[in-house]
Amino acid sequence: MELFNPSELTQEQFERICKIVKGISGINLREGKEALVRARLLKRLRQLGLKDFNSYIDYISSPDGRQEIIHMVDAITTNKTSFFRESIHFEFLRKRVIKEIKGKRIRIWSAACSSGEEPYSIAISLMEELPNISSWDVKILATDISLEMLQKAKKGIYSFESVSNVPLELRQKYFDPMREGGYFQIKSKVKDLIHFAYLNLMDKWPMKGPFDVIFCRNVMIYFAKETQQELVGRFYNLLREGGYLFVGHSEGLVSIRHNFKYVRPATYIK
Repeated sequence: MELFNPSELTQEQFERICKIVKGISGINLREGKEALVRARLLKRLRQLGLKDFNSYIDYISSPDGRQEIIHMVDAITTNKTSFFRESIHFEFLRKRVIKEIKGKRIRIWSAACSSGEEPYSIAISLMEELPNISSWDVKILATDISLEMLQKAKKGIYSFESVSNVPLELRQKYFDPMREGGYFQIKSKVKDLIHFAYLNLMDKWPMKGPFDVIFCRNVMIYFAKETQQELVGRFYNLLREGGYLFVGHSEGLVSIRHNFKYVRPATYIK
């Protein structure tokens, strides 16, 4: 007789979790992710004192479990990022986008900022290109669905390994070494350009725009095609005429309908 193991995640339970996650966040969990979901959600079960995955699913489906959905999405999403990742975007921002700005007002949205490396890279790029940036009206909005990542981003504290790919000159200008060896903190002059906020991309967006640039990179690969198409349309509406959308180099917009004009790989203009 086969004994029931409460820590096992059945296919039916996995599919129910996938449906909930997709309905809340748009993230489309694929087959092959069962082991990852099981391992990460087991920690949540233990913290909540729940006996098995059925109990957990019942809990997140109840009014009392609404807050847990945020922790669940936190647990199962991968937040892989780095400073100046896909550096060609930051070069393009400095050498072309800024030069096309009329006036001294810049609005940029980092739509899935994770632990903060992307918006801080944007801010540093602007500061490098605009030595008189204090005379400009610059605002960078950085949002994410993960509260844990947002907390880390707001602190702006990174290990030596995390900043090792930042050129030494930029590290000295925009990071302070901490007393605890091996850690660096973003300087306040960089932080002051950024507003961090929680946002589920599937929800109604409170900001009105228009933005000059939207970064939404390496996120849409987790969404179904219909969700990608809806999201890209919403980005289009929130950009000014001549505004830019940067997506991940593994994404592109080839397979969906949209009104953007192609500029170069992973770069589009309204």
